[in-house]
Amino acid sequence: MSAALAASARATGRRRLAVPMALALLLTSGLLLLLGLMVGSTGLDALPTLHRDAPGWQIVWDIRLPRSLGAWLTGALLGLAGAIAQGLFRNPLADPYLLGSASGASLGVALAMALLGVSPLATDWLARVGLSGAAFAGAVFAVLLTLLLAKGMQHTLRLLLAGVVVGVVLGALTSLVLILSPDILQSMQSFVLGSTVFVAWPACGLMAFVAVLCALSAWVMAPVLDALALGEATAKSLGLPLPVMRAGLIGVLALATGTAVAQTGLIAFVGLAAPHLVRSLVGTTQGALALLSGLTGAVLLLAADLLARGLMAPRELPVGVLTAVLGGAYLLWLMHRQGVVRQAGA
Repeated sequence: MSAALAASARATGRRRLAVPMALALLLTSGLLLLLGLMVGSTGLDALPTLHRDAPGWQIVWDIRLPRSLGAWLTGALLGLAGAIAQGLFRNPLADPYLLGSASGASLGVALAMALLGVSPLATDWLARVGLSGAAFAGAVFAVLLTLLLAKGMQHTLRLLLAGVVVGVVLGALTSLVLILSPDILQSMQSFVLGSTVFVAWPACGLMAFVAVLCALSAWVMAPVLDALALGEATAKSLGLPLPVMRAGLIGVLALATGTAVAQTGLIAFVGLAAPHLVRSLVGTTQGALALLSGLTGAVLLLAADLLARGLMAPRELPVGVLTAVLGGAYLLWLMHRQGVVRQAGA
């Protein structure tokens, strides 16, 4: 009895850390955004004076600020999508790209570039919306195809295998589009590596709108994730409209992933690592977990983007490469740590 009370007290204490963690993440975000204004192609420099250095201030306003804000918003979308994926499929290794959505979004972007002449480097508002629409359509198509092959969402292993198959097939189709349209190869290379270099104000506005929409939707549908965490039978016994809510959550997952991928390309491990970091620090409901994961993903990607800018200045490392290296190392450490814990428990 005393052990149960102690465990309950620990869980309550961890839940109380949710608000301080959110405030700390917001404060860290503000500091990193300010730092992003001072990191350029030559490394760290002071902010220019508005009246004395108008060209320098234009660089800050038109290039550095939207890029930093775009990295923050992309990380928020991927962190939110990762929390939804892990809760929806009850799999701690699920990430936004689990169901082939990244390959589908890449195919959609490649087709838009080849058939419509839309470029990921475009700054026009309608072009960015069209590119995001193509990525979203491709992501939704990939998710639906994965669910069709897996015959539902009840079998995790079947879902994983179907996601791998869909990812490989759609990746091959993307390669075929690149072979038939070699003029888009250079643009697609920066897209595949993942980069925030060309994020401008229209992209920031679009991602901000989608991030708010997805966050509100995830918060409203969070009771389904809480119920699924207790098991399929328990969720059904609560009388929740599981098919409709699951479809809605998959739509949110595809929209967040497709929008992020369309603006910055394929950036790995942020959506996987952010929910793990939140769960290791606080205990909370799925709604709060999704929001905190979004903030954590935003901080992680913005910090990685700043590191990618300054690490090899004046040359620049694609942020997708950096997150893949750091995220892979974190995942290996996490697997080792969990293996040690299991062996100790045995």
